[in-house]
Amino acid sequence: MTQPYNGMPATSLTGVAWRKSLYSNSQGNCVELAELPDGGVAVRNSRFPDGPALIYTRAEIAALVLGVKDGEFDNLVA
Repeated sequence: MTQPYNGMPATSLTGVAWRKSLYSNSQGNCVELAELPDGGVAVRNSRFPDGPALIYTRAEIAALVLGVKDGEFDNLVA
């Protein structure tokens, strides 16, 4: 696998296991995440699995998850 970078084709991330939330629905309205060998986390749109992947550090993902748990983004889905 080449060095991961933001916007790279998700198909270039070979050997990773993509996961999506159990809250995802059958219409494909979800994102998928994959742990990278270097400890980073890749994110892709499940409707476009061959499309771009965005790469984040664990600290960035942790900040997002904590913000979601605290309700900081509730206004985006209401």
